Amino acid sequence: MSALVTAPGRDGSSEAHVSTTLDVVVPVYNEESDLGPAVRRLHEHLSTLPYSFRITIADNASTDATPAVARSLAEEYDDVHVRRLEQKGRGRALKQVWAESPAHVLAYMDVDLSTDLKALLPLVAPLISGHSDLAIGSRLRHDSRVVRGPKRELISRTYNLLVKGALRTRFSDAQCGFKAIRADVARAVLPLVEDDAWFFDTELLVLAERAGLRIHEVPVDWVDDPDSRVDIVRTAYDDLRGIARVGTGLLTGRIPVAEVAAALGRASARAGQGRLRMQVLVFGLIGVASTLAYALLYLWMRQGTSAQVANLLALVITAVANTAANRRFTFGVRGPRNRLRHQAQGFAIFAAGLGVTSGTLWLVDRTGTDHHTVEVVALTAANLFVTVMRFVLMRVWVFTPAGLRARARDVRAAGAAAAPPAAPPHEPSAGRSAG
Repeated sequence: MSALVTAPGRDGSSEAHVSTTLDVVVPVYNEESDLGPAVRRLHEHLSTLPYSFRITIADNASTDATPAVARSLAEEYDDVHVRRLEQKGRGRALKQVWAESPAHVLAYMDVDLSTDLKALLPLVAPLISGHSDLAIGSRLRHDSRVVRGPKRELISRTYNLLVKGALRTRFSDAQCGFKAIRADVARAVLPLVEDDAWFFDTELLVLAERAGLRIHEVPVDWVDDPDSRVDIVRTAYDDLRGIARVGTGLLTGRIPVAEVAAALGRASARAGQGRLRMQVLVFGLIGVASTLAYALLYLWMRQGTSAQVANLLALVITAVANTAANRRFTFGVRGPRNRLRHQAQGFAIFAAGLGVTSGTLWLVDRTGTDHHTVEVVALTAANLFVTVMRFVLMRVWVFTPAGLRARARDVRAAGAAAAPPAAPPHEPSAGRSAG
């Protein structure tokens, strides 16, 4: 028997309803002609599934008769609901509707129903059973059947190859409008997804995969909608910006996928390894640049001052720049908060580095040579040692992930507080109504 929960009714009042297994969201913008036939066809198909369900029409600020059509459908079917948003954006609509849904599994599909609905049960069943965390329809698997023009085919395959190459992903199709996610997983991952438009799908999948979540792929039969209103050029530009932003966030550790994985009890070690490798790579590049800058500054200042003074000034300048660069690019820390503390800790590391390099100069001086090139070589070697020491201390002392761990605790607490009462995964079709 399903658990009873209390949720706002259509008129804003509180009404008791049966906890729902599946919520299928249909984002729409100015779809007055297609919305009615699509929802009726979807409702007819969902009625054949062994799960309770609801359909949520997410109206993205439509300016035609779409809102009226949506209200009419909600009056016709008890398990059809309408959510009106005053701003456009598929990603924005899914974030808001999924966050408010009482269902255990959240799905969405495009209103054109380009994907054959026979794939819906294979899509959601692994999520309902607990086997997988997310599920996606794929048009690019060898066993998928797709009908579309060569231009669309080329664009789709090029985009997915770009995502695979730039973000090192393994899922096959990022943008098919046919996806589902467990509600508890959505509560943990969605706060990290920044995009509110078409890149939302890709960002969600990339972050989920990096967090070690299980993504189930379903081959689909898919027929292209010739009336698609997507601005391909603008969407491509936004997608490239999104790939760069997500790649940078993962590279710097700004996006705490490892902490989300830990909050969900998934393979956090796998998520953290990639982040460590990226940090080492970026830190190494900054270290090389700092070492070269130090050598040039030292040679320039050594022409008019002593070796110790030139070493001190060059080290101070490069230490400040190095700490700022690593703060931003290696460890993904932005904003003024704790900036002075980080620089103070950086200067403490600088003092240790100064001791190493000053000691190196003292040893060179003991050899009796006064050749500046010998000094530079010895100091460069000393600075390489200091660079390794700097990374270790910055990672375990200066830029500790305490704030991210606190965020993970907040995610776990929010998920526990927002989770609806558990319902049996297989419910009789007679209990489908959610409202």
